[in-house]
Amino acid sequence: MATGRAMAWRRAGAMAPASLLVLGFLVLPMLLMLRYSFNSFVPGKFMVEAVTVENYVKLAADPYYRHVLGLTLTVSISVTILTLIVGWPVAQFLARTQTRHKGLLLLAVVLPLFVGNAVRAAGWMVAFGREGLVNRLLQATGLIDVPLQIMFTPTAVIIGIVSVNLSYVVLTLSSVIEGIDRRAEEAALSLGATPFETWRLVTLPLALPGLLAAGVLSFILSMNAYATPVLLGGPSFQMMAPVVADQVLQRANWPFGASLGFVLMLVTLGLTAGANWLVGRRYGR
Repeated sequence: MATGRAMAWRRAGAMAPASLLVLGFLVLPMLLMLRYSFNSFVPGKFMVEAVTVENYVKLAADPYYRHVLGLTLTVSISVTILTLIVGWPVAQFLARTQTRHKGLLLLAVVLPLFVGNAVRAAGWMVAFGREGLVNRLLQATGLIDVPLQIMFTPTAVIIGIVSVNLSYVVLTLSSVIEGIDRRAEEAALSLGATPFETWRLVTLPLALPGLLAAGVLSFILSMNAYATPVLLGGPSFQMMAPVVADQVLQRANWPFGASLGFVLMLVTLGLTAGANWLVGRRYGR
């Protein structure tokens, strides 16, 4: 009993520094933002101390902000699904390849992370323009006669965010797949399972925690994307993060901006926790 308590105290001591960092840099600012969200905004007075729910009532009653939240959720879910679909084959190839150039392949996956989101979005703007690379290639191959309007569309925003999140998803999945014992897959194949059945019945269940972690990471990054929606979506395409920034930086309406930010955080955490719970139940069974 004493040994167990000593081990528990050692674990608590090891976790204490990280817990204090999370408390100081995440929990306390979130609590401060929550308090700001109950204040009132008076033009010319910046922020008036109060305890009111008018900011949340405005958010719930205004169809514009409901549309912004719905659009953010739609884009984030679409990006998460696409990154998992595209990232899995790449991650499995990286995890299973025996080539001596594996380090270079990993470097190719990591290299995009050295480029800022704004710079990357600017590159997509050049590619997606009416005279950009994509339209020129499509016209050269005879697939289109008139340039397509790709810029300032949901498609451009989704592609841009996918390009940002893909490296994180591939790195997360490849590390998980590498930890799966290949003998389990070989045993399934030797018992007559097809490659697809082996993937569905052996590889996928074993990689499910990593798949969930990669999906959650992609979803959180998408929900909080700022530079990509602003540059590729244009002024008419509004997601939550740019709207929060506009309320705080341009309109100086900190109380309403804080309420928008807090709702964004709650929705993100709620959906993430729900996905963890559902997958955890299935994985536990």
